[in-house]
Amino acid sequence: MRRLIGRTRDDAARLLAASLAVGAAVAGCGLADGSPLVDDVKPGSVGRGLPLEGAELTVTSKEFTEQLILGQILALALEAAGADVLDRTGIQGTVGAREAVASGDADVMYEYTGTAWTTYLGSDRPFADPRQQWQAVREADLKNGITWLPPAALNNTYALATSPANAKKYRTKTLSEVAALSKKDPSAVTLCVENEFAARADGLNGMKKAYAMGVPAGGVTTMDSGTVYTRVSKGGSCTYGEVFTTDGRIKATGLTVMADDKRFFPNYNAAPEINSKSLKRYPAMADVLGPITKRLNNTVARELNERVDAGGEDPHSVAKEWLVREGFISAG
Repeated sequence: MRRLIGRTRDDAARLLAASLAVGAAVAGCGLADGSPLVDDVKPGSVGRGLPLEGAELTVTSKEFTEQLILGQILALALEAAGADVLDRTGIQGTVGAREAVASGDADVMYEYTGTAWTTYLGSDRPFADPRQQWQAVREADLKNGITWLPPAALNNTYALATSPANAKKYRTKTLSEVAALSKKDPSAVTLCVENEFAARADGLNGMKKAYAMGVPAGGVTTMDSGTVYTRVSKGGSCTYGEVFTTDGRIKATGLTVMADDKRFFPNYNAAPEINSKSLKRYPAMADVLGPITKRLNNTVARELNERVDAGGEDPHSVAKEWLVREGFISAG
């Protein structure tokens, strides 16, 4: 499983099948284990006065790069605010981490609004407005014992991207401009996409319909996600490729992302998802995490993801350095 894909694209049918084995999945994915955080971190702009002193909190995440980094950001911020934090990040698959928060085995994680809306809550009608999407998820999930704090601008959704050379050659900046190019010069627009994107209603076919994009079947090549980035960056057979908007390889390969100017793709904004009983017991979590979530956007995510995926750095170290650099916490 690719580290940056299995997180938001699970179909409802797969979720149902997985849910039947949630108990086994949670037990087998590390929730029985975990490591206490022992960093010598102190408050910066958040956590002053140690509002979480005496709290015992468990942080979780899914296993792909961005989730590991976000999990460490949560853990370090809560620790700096005085909490004793158990690190249970890196749960394999989409269901395990979510179920851990819902059951109270874990207290908090960063989750994506689109994932919750389509995968956990079973809706097939996403909202075009990211705030409305978050609000709908928040209201629906309260009955599940989960409270969502306000979301980040970080939106890990689909996009098309092109190489530096093709960006200069064709000068497209939006999907509407790509669609116009496909009509003006059909041979100029060739797409490299994953099999899943090619098959999804909110993927290739839906995008082509929404933008009236004239790309024939012969102009589309399906391949593994990692290969898409390589092929597009070389600028040969694929002038445009499907990417995830916060993937670190976008920055590493210098790709230019096309703006979704008609807002076709669903919103996958990251937000703290907290067990409601835990938040009631430790309401200061909202004050600690609010400013940090507000600072997270796609540019930040790409930088941090790139440091792990392309630079080989440790997610914990990357998260800590970013929190200290931004002044949210201080190193002891």
